Amino acid sequence: MNVLISAERIQERVQSLAAEIHRDHPHGLHLVCVLKGAFVFLADLVRHLSTDATLDFIALSSYGASSSSSGQVQLIKDLDVGIEGRDVLIVEDIVDTGLTLTYLQDILRARAPRSLRTACLLNKPSRRKVEVKVDYVGFTIDDKFVVGYGLDHDGLYRTLPYIALIGD
Repeated sequence: MNVLISAERIQERVQSLAAEIHRDHPHGLHLVCVLKGAFVFLADLVRHLSTDATLDFIALSSYGASSSSSGQVQLIKDLDVGIEGRDVLIVEDIVDTGLTLTYLQDILRARAPRSLRTACLLNKPSRRKVEVKVDYVGFTIDDKFVVGYGLDHDGLYRTLPYIALIGD
C-alpha cells in the first residue's frame, strides 16, 4: 500500500479542524458520527475540541463489500436522542458522490436542529453526482480508493493510522 496522507498530517489537520469548529460553536455542539468509517476521525476530533460536545451515532450504507458506491442509501442505525433545537455537526469519513451525505442531511434537517453542519475527513469532488455542502474538510483527494484511519475495504484496514491507496 502507498501512504497518501501520513498519520502526522492527519493529526495536524484534525487539530486545525477542531479549532475551526470551536470558533463557530463556542457554546457546545452535538456530534453525529456516521458509522463505521468516521469513528476514528470522531475520536480524535472530539479530543481536540475545546467546547462542550455530546455524541451520537448513525449508520448508513451505500457500498456493501464493493469499492464503489451503489447509489442506494440505507439507514441501518438511527440516532439514540433527538436533535430538535440543537447545533448539530455530522462527522463523516469521506464524501464522494454526495448521495449518502445528501440523504443524511435531508433526514436530519427534517428533525429541526437549530443548525446543521458537516465535517468530513476526505473530500472527492471529482466523484460528485449531487452537489452537497461540506462545511469543514480535512483533505481533498483525487478519485482513488483509500483505506485507513477508519476507512475500510471489506472490513479490513480500518486500524491503519494513515490514509493509504489501495490497488495502486
